[in-house]
Amino acid sequence: MTGCRPTVEEERALRAAGYRAIAGVDEAGRGCWAGPVVAAAVILPEMVIDTPALLDGVADSKTLTPAQRATLFERITSLAVAWAVGATPAHIVDSHGILPATRLAMQVALLRLPRPADALLIDAVQLGGWPLPQRVLIKGDARCLSIAAASIIAKVTRDRFMEALGQRWPEYGFAAHKGYGTAAHQRALRRYGPTPQHRLTFRPLYEMALADAERTALPQEAEGEDP
Repeated sequence: MTGCRPTVEEERALRAAGYRAIAGVDEAGRGCWAGPVVAAAVILPEMVIDTPALLDGVADSKTLTPAQRATLFERITSLAVAWAVGATPAHIVDSHGILPATRLAMQVALLRLPRPADALLIDAVQLGGWPLPQRVLIKGDARCLSIAAASIIAKVTRDRFMEALGQRWPEYGFAAHKGYGTAAHQRALRRYGPTPQHRLTFRPLYEMALADAERTALPQEAEGEDP
């Protein structure tokens, strides 16, 4: 790895082992208070593996500006052999937990690929039982070009979804904070309460609901009695 620029070392190693449809997989939105977890799977063509400069600028989506991500989204999707996204809504996050919900979103993305993958490069998450060889890389979006490309697809897709939610619930500011736990988001929650898009099992929302319930349950003074 050179600096923070992702390389194609992992893709080339898999290609040398005989694999051709190598999918990079990553997610966006695991730490949010609202909205879905979105995952993307991207299969880059051999010409990009041979000449990674074709995707110069692709990096961990968190290090890029929205304008950079939007430009790179178009470049990645125009060059990719195949790409797809999967999303897991907030109520599944609440009922199953964030890690299983993340795995589900990744699996949906892989199933939606118009060309099946034959090997996987995944950022941090192991897909247990998935019938393909997979290499799990910590900070894979900073190390591996295919994963970095998937991180951009997932992030741009999720951000656009949250902007659409912002039109439906403008008072929450979803278009600005994308569901993350900002001070403005917390103030909106205290004023308006949660929407169906909020993850009620996440600690800040759970503690907020618990505090409200405790206040509601406080015994009221009987009428006419001295304090």
